Amino acid sequence: MVEKLISFSLRNRAVVLLISACLFGWGIYSVQQNPIDAIPDLSENQVIVFTEWMGRSPQVIEDQVTYPLVSNLQGIPKIKNIRASSMFGMSFVYIIFEDNVDPYWARTRVLERLNYAQRLLPQNVVPTLGPDGTGVGHVFWYHLDAKGMDLGEQRAIQDWYVKFALQTVPGVAEVASFGGFEKQYQLVLDPLKMQYYNISIMEVMNAVKTSNNDVGGRKFEMSNMSYIVRGLGYIKNIKDVEDIAIKNYNSVPVKVSDIGSVQMGGDLRLGIFDYNGTGEVVGGIVVMRYGENADKVIKAVKLKMKEVEKGLPEGVTFKTSYDRSDLIEKAIESVKGTLIEEMIAVSIIVLLFLFHWRSALVILIQIPVSIAVSFILLQSFSISSNIMSLTGIALAIGVIVDDGIVMVENAYRSISEKQEESNNPTI
Repeated sequence: MVEKLISFSLRNRAVVLLISACLFGWGIYSVQQNPIDAIPDLSENQVIVFTEWMGRSPQVIEDQVTYPLVSNLQGIPKIKNIRASSMFGMSFVYIIFEDNVDPYWARTRVLERLNYAQRLLPQNVVPTLGPDGTGVGHVFWYHLDAKGMDLGEQRAIQDWYVKFALQTVPGVAEVASFGGFEKQYQLVLDPLKMQYYNISIMEVMNAVKTSNNDVGGRKFEMSNMSYIVRGLGYIKNIKDVEDIAIKNYNSVPVKVSDIGSVQMGGDLRLGIFDYNGTGEVVGGIVVMRYGENADKVIKAVKLKMKEVEKGLPEGVTFKTSYDRSDLIEKAIESVKGTLIEEMIAVSIIVLLFLFHWRSALVILIQIPVSIAVSFILLQSFSISSNIMSLTGIALAIGVIVDDGIVMVENAYRSISEKQEESNNPTI
């Protein structure tokens, strides 16, 4: 078989060169389409289920949330194992699938099972899926440069304007906000006044919850006109909260302002985000979607940020906290330089040792074609171009030419011996 393949190649050199040219062109196309990253994604194929139940201890979370979820998620097909952790007010369940499972198929199966498992959880406890990213998906961090602006205002700009705009960028799975204060209305209640009016905290909570709502009525006709009835009840400022009636005391409505005060404050924080010791800042973490091109996603995010920056308040700009594109470009450039140097070095050595340019040319053609085929395989198996994959190609360059050197040298020796025999025939 090998002998027939070699004979066919020798008799049809044009076909061999054409196939090599096609492979080289396909390889160039694969290089352009192949995802580029600095580090390989070795994370497991997993789906994260996050459940929040604030105010509960880790043991309560474990017994009433984590255990029911883990026990009911075990029947999903193609699962390797399930891991879980419980902490104060939060539960995390990690469903690890087999490597050949499509991640979005896995997310769909988990979501289907959650619809069944949710009935076993406490009331108003809703599990949610984590973003479709991986452990190395944090490709870009930024923060707002807004000197003199309140941290609560900065967080509001980030949560209600910047975050929504950046999440529309192709390839972005999530934009996670950090820093600042999440604004909220805070009720500071006086226990003595509550005791005097015989009001409990649950009554206050229910009154505030039911009063913050728009309601709708039906349509009715009057004087040949149709009217739609609706009630506007959403809270818009502090005074709206103060005017909420809780109950009647001796036929007099007791309002929130009668038993305490209302203020605008920030939610409790578990940490802060400090920028190089100059003070707290507000920003976000861009999480890349599974299997995307990190370099392209970062460039698209930067372009989107330039558009978003036009709509920011005066004096507010973006600052980059972490940009993986610098690492990607430097790493890829370094490996590219090494590849070119190795190709040149191998070519010179082959020319010097064979000292026959036609034989050397046959060997050297293998290098670009073999590298092109390597990128075709990387693209076919959805493996990104990173430090490890490119370094593997660089290490293999010396091995690529070995078989060519052996075959060409043997062919050259055999032809020389035949020529010597024809010039000096035996008598």
